[in-house]
Amino acid sequence: MGKILLKNTGRIPEPTLRRLPWYLSTVKILQTEGEVYVSSTRIAKATGMEASQVAKDLSYVDLTGRTRIGYEITSMVATLESFLGFTHLHKAYLFGVGSLGGALLQDSGLKHFGLYIVGAFDINPAIVGTSINGIPIYHTDEYEKRMAIDQVNIGVLTVPISIAQEMTDKMVAGGIRGIWNFTPYRIHVPDTCMVQNTSLYASLAVMYNRLLHPEKENK
Repeated sequence: MGKILLKNTGRIPEPTLRRLPWYLSTVKILQTEGEVYVSSTRIAKATGMEASQVAKDLSYVDLTGRTRIGYEITSMVATLESFLGFTHLHKAYLFGVGSLGGALLQDSGLKHFGLYIVGAFDINPAIVGTSINGIPIYHTDEYEKRMAIDQVNIGVLTVPISIAQEMTDKMVAGGIRGIWNFTPYRIHVPDTCMVQNTSLYASLAVMYNRLLHPEKENK
């Protein structure tokens, strides 16, 4: 996904973007517990980071703490949620209603993070015309027609790898500008489209390798 240009703060590194949701989750827990302020040291301890890195990351979001007091939690939560885009609903389509795709449709929690899946597409006649969690499932051939109605700009890709690129090309041609790719296939898109790869299988490969070869961790 690269870097995002921010007003007044230059470019924010992608690793920082990936860490900010962890900080947000930490302070939201403290908020529910009635805490009012939190220090970068406390956030760092909860997330396994260095306090200096936490402070640097938060500086990209124009969040500054008070000496010996820390960050005001309510303001911090609101600022981070707005900055990360969680307070605005981003309409999306899901492509490929298999086991993983179906599970994502069932996940109502995605709306809490700003992702609103308004429709899904598949070619399986057994599920086309039905719905999951209130989300209608259309035949893939209806994609362009539905786009004219829903004006979606995000696509969630959970199709088999054999058709991942073909479906990607179709999504982009129809107007999708951002793809959340759950397949283990590295799809190719034009510069006008953003891709976020989230391969469950790649994560499993890393975990398996480290479990099988722990002696290589420190080399």
